[in-house]
Amino acid sequence: MRIVIISGLSGSGKSVALDMLEDKGFYCIDNIPVRLFSILCKGNYVWQESYDNVGVGLDARNVPDIQRLPDAIEKLSKDGASCEVIFLQAKNDVLLSRFSETRRKHPLISQDTSLKEAISKERDLLGPIIEKADLVIDTSNTSTHELRELISSRIRSHDEENLSILIQSFGYKDGLPPDADFVFDVRCLQNPYWEPELRNLNGHEQPVKDFLSAQPKAKDMIKDIADFLERWMPYYRDLEHAYLTVAIGCTGGQHRSVYIAEAVAKKISAKTKIQIRHHGLS
Repeated sequence: MRIVIISGLSGSGKSVALDMLEDKGFYCIDNIPVRLFSILCKGNYVWQESYDNVGVGLDARNVPDIQRLPDAIEKLSKDGASCEVIFLQAKNDVLLSRFSETRRKHPLISQDTSLKEAISKERDLLGPIIEKADLVIDTSNTSTHELRELISSRIRSHDEENLSILIQSFGYKDGLPPDADFVFDVRCLQNPYWEPELRNLNGHEQPVKDFLSAQPKAKDMIKDIADFLERWMPYYRDLEHAYLTVAIGCTGGQHRSVYIAEAVAKKISAKTKIQIRHHGLS
């Protein structure tokens, strides 16, 4: 049996992720109390043949029992179930904007608690879950469609490979991706941005590829990153990790990081299936 727990901050896209699981054939339960979740697991009710894949939504509405979740997950693993936790989050200003736009009520808001305070309190309360998470996704710059595609592709990849590997480019101007397991900085390479004819292009386009491929340092960087990943990925599989996220960054996330991410993925794709995502490109 495979159990995927979707958790995270209110307004970060949990309902979208759970709906995506349901579309993929998971039997989904939203906001089940952790205490009841533990009882179901202990009683083996979820081991029925018709429920090979189960999606469970858990969030701050579970405040009284949230501390029980790590024990429940450990119990499931010992009983032979494949249990993974996907945690969604977003920046505070993004969450504030989303609640303002939808006019939905935050589950922790009250007469004495402002929306900003409720978001901060929720981060603290969900600490036990994020510490147990196999995959953390920041949805601050992710549309509903992009989130559905991301959840779908990573779940599908895990089905096929037992380890979902994502290589993503990003720009340091936007900050480090919070979900990255490995981060590689390629800002030491010559920047195509300073070439007027390349400034408005990106790492997918041939003139930029030609500019970067002519740099010996770029070739060395690609080889070194690929060699590192090929050496260490098997250890993550041995530890039964469900997800591995590799982030490759340059200043703006438009030229160097995109080119290097694509080149690294191509170099190691013969040995394992790789997904690619570019944060800096619209």
